[in-house]
Amino acid sequence: MSEEINKVEVMNSPADARWYVVHTYSGYEQKVKDNIAKTVENRGMEHLIQEISVPMQDVEETKDGKTKMVQRKVFPGYVLIYMIMNDETWYIVRNTRGVTSFVGPGSKPVPLTDMEVRAMGIGGKAEELDLELGDSVRVVAGPFADSVGHVKEINTNKRCVVVNLSIFGRETPVELDFTEIDKI
Repeated sequence: MSEEINKVEVMNSPADARWYVVHTYSGYEQKVKDNIAKTVENRGMEHLIQEISVPMQDVEETKDGKTKMVQRKVFPGYVLIYMIMNDETWYIVRNTRGVTSFVGPGSKPVPLTDMEVRAMGIGGKAEELDLELGDSVRVVAGPFADSVGHVKEINTNKRCVVVNLSIFGRETPVELDFTEIDKI
């Protein structure tokens, strides 16, 4: 009997956890997140469903001449879940009120690739970069190597910056990875 328990524990090791995307009814993202979290807590399944995310971003909104920062969903209608996929976790997520389906062909959920996870800026800590808007940087890799420009935008989640480079005598915004630049 103890061999069976050990097999189950090995099959469901934390290394098996992957990011999955769940489609929800519009406007139900936070309710779905809260309901899944409550079910996970009630059933003591924190080791199987480890993180539930509704990515948000700050956006400037101008209304009646007044500008203010508001939070907007990055992926409206979707919830991201870091979990170990098995019959029980699939059932819990799929049968949560407001969930329409997992993203994937038919009823087979497909986990996000590592590249997709990095591009979305989820599943890890945002890297701190010693840069500010307007700083001068030198491009150290890629087709614009040895070019010098000024930082126009910083996106720590995507691990990239937008730098204004002089190309053919014109200021041109170019998106570069953190690894492609050095601060001057």
